[in-house]
Amino acid sequence: MKTAQPETVAVSRVNPGETLRKAREARGWAVAEVAAQLNLTVQRLNEIEQGAFEKVPGLTFARGYVRTYAKLLGLDQAELVREFDAFTGSSAVESSVHSLDRIEEPRNISQRVLKVVSVIALVGLGGLSFYWWQDQAERREQSMATTSLEHVEVEGADGTTQIHPLDEPEDQAVEEAQQEAEQEQVLADPDVEAGSETNTDATDPAVAITAPEVSAPAAVSTVAEQSNSVPAAAQATAPVTTPAPPVQLAAGEALIDLAFTADCWIQVKDATGKILHASLKRNGESFQIAGQAPLELRLGYARGVSVRLNGAEVDVAPFISGETARLKLGGQ
Repeated sequence: MKTAQPETVAVSRVNPGETLRKAREARGWAVAEVAAQLNLTVQRLNEIEQGAFEKVPGLTFARGYVRTYAKLLGLDQAELVREFDAFTGSSAVESSVHSLDRIEEPRNISQRVLKVVSVIALVGLGGLSFYWWQDQAERREQSMATTSLEHVEVEGADGTTQIHPLDEPEDQAVEEAQQEAEQEQVLADPDVEAGSETNTDATDPAVAITAPEVSAPAAVSTVAEQSNSVPAAAQATAPVTTPAPPVQLAAGEALIDLAFTADCWIQVKDATGKILHASLKRNGESFQIAGQAPLELRLGYARGVSVRLNGAEVDVAPFISGETARLKLGGQ
């Protein structure tokens, strides 16, 4: 007696990708069109249709692709999933696969992290730039607010620059210039002191005159003569003030008149660049200078001085920058 041998039933392995391909071709859809709708690459869709599921990153994703592809074509999703399990030797029980409206490829998390870090870095850089700009603006405002005429720079004819404080009782350079001017005036007019001494000597005898012992009429006449001689002596000793002659300008020269209502440092250059004058002027002073036009005038405190050119008023307001002004006069 022979023992009955169990019959081995051969299970046919049907490629679900082939079924999907035929259904796609029946509808007349191109591979690229279907790949775009499923958000897959053309290469990935060809691998699914060819049954190369081992090239897909994981059977779970491959099973999901098959289910979504079947849904797009209107096929039985469960039937194609069973064909997939039979074809690949996997089981749907091992993983829960749901149909997706749109398949997304696994993305690298590092790319998202990189984007987030980049955005944060850009925001931080923008914040630092704004802070730096604001700090620079505040510093500029503070420097402008604290800027005052505490010092002046006096440029000499030899090209050297000296700094003089304005809070001194009198500028040292101005004092020296005044002393030199007084010495030159004394040397130029030696008769001034001699004249003053002569006048003093002339008046002393008049004061010291004593009347001789004469009769009353003679004394009266002497007193009358003395009274008449006093106005004459006063007239002889009184200084005669004559108006200063107008400045005679040569061809191409210009005349600048300055009147100061506040302390102001000035510098005047002629057309050749030579420094004609540089000093600190005080409130209430006036100054006049002529030279080859155009004359370059620099004012340390432009609001404290009025300027005239050849007798005509000059408006310095358009040339003021901060508290200083620099303008050229004449030669237009």
